[in-house]
Amino acid sequence: MSQGKNENTQTNESPWTVLRLLQWTTDFFRSKESDSPRLDAEILLAHAMSCTRVELYTSYAKEPSDEERVAFREMVRRRGNGMPVAQIVGYREFYSLSFRVSEATLIPRPETEHLIVEALDCAANLPDNTECWIADIGTGSGVIAVTLAKQLPKSRIVATDISETAIEIAAWNAEQHEVDQQIRFVKSDLFDQVEEPARFSMICSNPPYISESEYLDLSPTVREFEPKSALVAGEQGTEIISRIVQLCESRLLTGGHCIVELSPMIAEACMELADKSKLFEKIHFIKDLAGHRRILSMCRR
Repeated sequence: MSQGKNENTQTNESPWTVLRLLQWTTDFFRSKESDSPRLDAEILLAHAMSCTRVELYTSYAKEPSDEERVAFREMVRRRGNGMPVAQIVGYREFYSLSFRVSEATLIPRPETEHLIVEALDCAANLPDNTECWIADIGTGSGVIAVTLAKQLPKSRIVATDISETAIEIAAWNAEQHEVDQQIRFVKSDLFDQVEEPARFSMICSNPPYISESEYLDLSPTVREFEPKSALVAGEQGTEIISRIVQLCESRLLTGGHCIVELSPMIAEACMELADKSKLFEKIHFIKDLAGHRRILSMCRR
């Protein structure tokens, strides 16, 4: 597929149908050690053909147009060079919603959906007369803020990020999902620029939690294409989470919840931070599908 003359010869012998393109591209991505070669191929081809992945399954015998194949070939080349699929197509699915992403934001990952589930469980246990103000620290593309706004229509959310570009993308996503009236986006380092509300019922965050040494071991796809500032917290990896725990003393209501995503590598250290703060009466981990401690949930005394 990648060489014009060879492709034309092969096309005369056997048409480049949807199925054949998917098979060839899956093998190519597998040789590049993609974690999900078939899924990558399907997403890119569906994007090139302006259809859904489901529609591909009923169109295996179809031959994409020359224009569609040219567009697909370019996307395959970029993916082969390590660029994440989400950045190539410009969006990522999260909690059954579609979110615009760019090189200025982290690509939403399935693990963060565990944070959403925990936040919804905690929100269900709040008193009915409690005004539910939620903070999303380090909002990135806005997946946490927007998803919670969709699921909790009576909530009010303040979403912060140090990146102006990330704030713009998150606000765009909120508008697309029609929850922009529920969310206030603020360019801020944690709560530095947030005066109101004084306290929150819930503080959620998928903060930077990678250590400097761990960053060097990340795959090139992550290290070269996603913003380092959204990944690396410092030498230990716990620096930002430590600051969030400290903020809970002044900014989290009694009985409120602080829920953060973390690396299993620093789970024990984060539990120690929570214990030593003496702020919380209930502290527990939520494990991801691989059985790793991924979410730390804390309830304020």
